[in-house]
Amino acid sequence: MCKQHHAGAPRRRTWGLAPVALSISLAFGMASVPVSLAQAQPVASAVAQQAHSHACPMHPDETGMEGDRCPICNMFLTEAEAAESAHDHAAHDHAGHDHSGHTHACPMHPDETGMAGDRCPICNMFLTEAEAAESAHEHSGHDHSGQDMQLDPLPTAPAFDSQVSSGEATIKYVCPMHPQIVSDVPSTCPICGMNLEKVEMGTASEEVVVGVSGGMQQALGVRTEVVERGTLWRYIKTLGTVQYNEDAISHVHTRVTGWVEQLGVTTVGQRVEQGDLLYQLYSPELVNAQDDYLQAMDYIGADPRRGKELLRKARLRLELLGMSDSVINQLERSGESLYRVPFYAPRSGIVSQLNVRDGMYIQPGETQIELVDLSTVWVIADVFENEQSWLELGRPADVTAAAQGLFEIEGQIDYIYPELDPVTRSMQVRVKLDNPGQQLRPGSLVDVELYGGPSRNLLIVPTEALILTGRENRVVVQREDTGFASVPVRLGMMSQGRAEILEGLNDGDRVVVSGQFLLDSEASIQGSLRRMSQASSEPAEGTDPHAGHNH
Repeated sequence: MCKQHHAGAPRRRTWGLAPVALSISLAFGMASVPVSLAQAQPVASAVAQQAHSHACPMHPDETGMEGDRCPICNMFLTEAEAAESAHDHAAHDHAGHDHSGHTHACPMHPDETGMAGDRCPICNMFLTEAEAAESAHEHSGHDHSGQDMQLDPLPTAPAFDSQVSSGEATIKYVCPMHPQIVSDVPSTCPICGMNLEKVEMGTASEEVVVGVSGGMQQALGVRTEVVERGTLWRYIKTLGTVQYNEDAISHVHTRVTGWVEQLGVTTVGQRVEQGDLLYQLYSPELVNAQDDYLQAMDYIGADPRRGKELLRKARLRLELLGMSDSVINQLERSGESLYRVPFYAPRSGIVSQLNVRDGMYIQPGETQIELVDLSTVWVIADVFENEQSWLELGRPADVTAAAQGLFEIEGQIDYIYPELDPVTRSMQVRVKLDNPGQQLRPGSLVDVELYGGPSRNLLIVPTEALILTGRENRVVVQREDTGFASVPVRLGMMSQGRAEILEGLNDGDRVVVSGQFLLDSEASIQGSLRRMSQASSEPAEGTDPHAGHNH
């Protein structure tokens, strides 16, 4: 038993040592694998770094060589370490970091700071002063860093359907931050350094047809009219003011000094007839002239030839001093000088000025009385500068004074003033009217209609069909029973509620004259949505089809 025990003991010891040796050998074998992988990893990394030594600051997974661009954002690749540090720097919160010496920050990413002339490692924009960048970021009201923004498609109105017939659009590249920077080719903004975005300019011939059901047309009150050719009169409706006919104004002056003894006119606006007494004047000069005339009459008996010559000169002197023939004849018959010489109205009219009173001393150079004949009046009308070429002398005109119950008084253009009013930029036109009943009173405001002649064979639409936006003029055209399109047009003459179409419509088209504003708005919205969807569906130029792969 003891032998067996001693003989078996080594065998058991041998079997006990075998697992230990196996474990030791396996341990050494497994340890050799990590050692070889650790030795191979630096070699592979060095090879990868040689092949891709630069990376995109915005998309670090996109790597390449120096001078390459990112296939996603088109930015130049930078050194891998700088790109990784920029990416890590953008992901951190720098609220507690010390940025002493960094006086500038990115307007889009305020956490990115630096010195003047530096660029943002995220969006490549030039850094601006920190205060301006922070105010711009706070004004935006949202944190857009690290987020991908996508426009969700807007739902279309169920009552409308749209179809598009488009031509070739003009492609431009515009800076998102500085829209005044426009280029014909892809490039970067010289101000902020951002890539210019591709846009389609509005010169593209694109027409959006909006479908509207018959029931919806009735609910909107849509009415249409046919575009046809016709005649437009150069018609101007404006306002005018009644004024005195300046050709019918008479002034009464004295040619001698004296005193008014008796005044026959008392108030302004008083009507006088030709030959009515205006005033009597005592003038020593007139008395002396009358005495000379009477002496010349007496001298005829002594020397007829010389006496007649003196009498002619004395009579001429009285006429030049303002005495009428009737007063001189009265002097011849009576043979006595008149101390109060009467003066009479030279014509019928209304007293428009009265500058004399009883007992007043008057002298030459002063206007005592002004008389105006109202049998004819002038109407001065204002015409816009762009309508002055329509008018000619002798063209007919109608004047309406509703306050006096006078309608469509016929007249004609008597004069066109050569100057424009510097304040209103309007031109004045004069119309001469007969005023037999003197119902048209100076100063009254009247309606004036001027006719400048016809223009025939014009393409005409109602002015209520026009949509005037300031930048362009449009009309809504019915393409089919339930289809409507907004069409730009070029306008010509507009007169009497009708407008001439020079370009954009054809004879026989149907234009919407009621409810067109809603249809035009819907067409604009549909066109904008379609352009947005086209822009989002088109891949950017230069995009690598393998841009989504992991390098």
